[in-house]
Amino acid sequence: MSIADNIKSLKIETGPGVTLLAVSKTKPATDVQEAYNAGQRQFGENLVQEMVEKYEQLPKDIEWHLIGHLQTNKVKYIAPFVSMIQSVDSLKLLHEINKYAQKADRVIDCLLQIYIADEETKFGLGFDEAIELLRSEEFAMFKNVRIRGLMGIATNTKNEKQIKEEYYELKTFFDGIKQSYFRKIETFNTLSMGMSSDYKLAIEQGSNMIRVGSTIFGSRVIKYWKNN
Repeated sequence: MSIADNIKSLKIETGPGVTLLAVSKTKPATDVQEAYNAGQRQFGENLVQEMVEKYEQLPKDIEWHLIGHLQTNKVKYIAPFVSMIQSVDSLKLLHEINKYAQKADRVIDCLLQIYIADEETKFGLGFDEAIELLRSEEFAMFKNVRIRGLMGIATNTKNEKQIKEEYYELKTFFDGIKQSYFRKIETFNTLSMGMSSDYKLAIEQGSNMIRVGSTIFGSRVIKYWKNN
């Protein structure tokens, strides 16, 4: 099927309560444009340089989400336009996002990335670390970032039981965080979990945003982007 057909099929399958983030990393701008022409507006990128290049080439009403590990020294390049940073994994990074968002005179939406996978290569805050961040005096001073919810990446395994348990734990943590810290804040409403291989399991466990790449665009051609 075409990219447009894949998007239409996914949106019908997932329903109106789930936001589809099209993961366009390593894909050319022409593929993103094809998805855009089919009505898709939210796209996810892993690398800063690749996102910046596509932002410059493509329509400006696209909502760009940074979903890969973000180095603090790269925040300044995307702060003027990024719609959401889903991979906030430290107070230090959040500090930099707030600083450059202030310089750009805007508020940047963020998700706290929570470590749920049984893999040392994954990034993210532990449950206790996330709570510590939210309780910190420094976080309370940030005026140019808005925490919209949580993001997590499950273990890369065929064991569906394990994946379900990891997503269940994140949904339970999300509910607890919302009740404890964002009970009266309606914008804390995003739980981003699930990719092409496991988005159905993620939705079953309460995800309302899925990050889907190969199911839309097909298998990726690996590219190497300098300087992230």
